[in-house]
Amino acid sequence: MKRHYGRFLIAASTLIPIALLAQSLAPTPPYADQAELSKVAEWVLSQGTQESIAPEMAAIFGLGSDRLPVKVKSFRTSNGIDDAFAVSTNPNQKAIVLSALKTMANSRQIYFVGNAWLTDRSGNLRSTIYIDASGARIVSNSSHAAEFKDIKDFFLKKLKATAPTTSPSPSPRKSATPARGKEATK
Repeated sequence: MKRHYGRFLIAASTLIPIALLAQSLAPTPPYADQAELSKVAEWVLSQGTQESIAPEMAAIFGLGSDRLPVKVKSFRTSNGIDDAFAVSTNPNQKAIVLSALKTMANSRQIYFVGNAWLTDRSGNLRSTIYIDASGARIVSNSSHAAEFKDIKDFFLKKLKATAPTTSPSPSPRKSATPARGKEATK
């Protein structure tokens, strides 16, 4: 196990300079659903679970070398992939990380396989990484842009499914507050 950890650290230290270089590149053009991505972020911040992104992944994305505290909403798909939407709770890091990862295991290790994308509330794709048993590495944004759009659409649908619907007529239920306030007693 130490052998794999050492290999991962070497891979991560090799990728950090590449990640910093990738951040200086122009982001991909925004999608039409930019405003809605901000709404998904608010939903995740209000109803997500408190977790953190591993220091290695944070470093590859250029978000520091420590664990990055986030709020996360994740859903397991029918094919065993966990789709996750993570919003940084660190006020100095206004980042959103989307991921589609499958947990794999063999006789020697447990690892993830899939993609993670760094974006922001505007929906601009800033960086893409691919993760497998050998570690994580930056790949071109265009190589997984369709998957990025799919996972954004997935979370937009989840948000819409949880949003309360407005009915045109009032519902026949009792109000939680009385029609008139209580008079103060002297």
